[in-house]
Amino acid sequence: MTLPSQSSNLLERIRDNLEQLNRSERKVADVILKDPQSATRYSIAALAQAASVSEPTVNRFCRSFDAKGYPDFKLQLAQSLASGTPYVSRSVEIDDTAEEYTQKIFTTNMACLDAARQSMDASVINRAVDFLIQAKQISFLGLGASGPVAMDAQHKFFRFNIPVMAYDDVLMMRMMASVANTGDVIVIISYTGRTRELVEIAKIARESGATVIGITAPNSYLAKECSLTIDVIVQEDTDIYMPMSSRIIHLTVLDVLATGVTLKRGVDFQKHLKRIKESLQASRLPASPPKS
Repeated sequence: MTLPSQSSNLLERIRDNLEQLNRSERKVADVILKDPQSATRYSIAALAQAASVSEPTVNRFCRSFDAKGYPDFKLQLAQSLASGTPYVSRSVEIDDTAEEYTQKIFTTNMACLDAARQSMDASVINRAVDFLIQAKQISFLGLGASGPVAMDAQHKFFRFNIPVMAYDDVLMMRMMASVANTGDVIVIISYTGRTRELVEIAKIARESGATVIGITAPNSYLAKECSLTIDVIVQEDTDIYMPMSSRIIHLTVLDVLATGVTLKRGVDFQKHLKRIKESLQASRLPASPPKS
């Protein structure tokens, strides 16, 4: 059961509902309210131990405040500690010390990654891997902060003996999409899923016969134009703040897809990957510099 409150701030909601909590849940609330900053760094086991309760009790407590689980609860808790610094991050304040903003950024990113992990649909990942492994060629598209993510994907996927390109220029994207064919796979990376040019390009590519995979927000404009969508749910307002957690999650999703393609290629494909790694040895200095 979700506890009612007029406030969207998690700490305020916990304070407002203290009297409605049972004895064990009240212990969890007391630990959090006593030092909320430290609580954002607790594992579920550490919080349970600090409150002298069981881990299932902590999970029930989190769900009673409309969190999907403990990682989501920690993320909401971290966000409730600060109104944020516009154009920088919701997680930090303008007067934070280096120690404070370092801890906050790492904590927020870890919580977002764990929440995204729990929301991933393995069947969708499997379908995406099947499309990628059967592709005649693959194109990764991203604008703004997603541009470097698309480039990173090209670095990973070129190893698979499939022609692969990355694009961060709208005109090149349009031309490529217009001449796409059946068997081509186009992966579009967009946190908001409402960048007009990317939505239009997805439609052009699909009408040309390509399979379009979106790594984007569920039920977004872009998602509606894709053949398959890998939903990425992150509580990050990139209209105001710099993209941080969303970019980390997109990179991780691409790591997952690259791993899936590698595993489906089978053991024999390891020889090919080994040759690529060995080709780099001549460019590397020894692991430890010589002692002076």
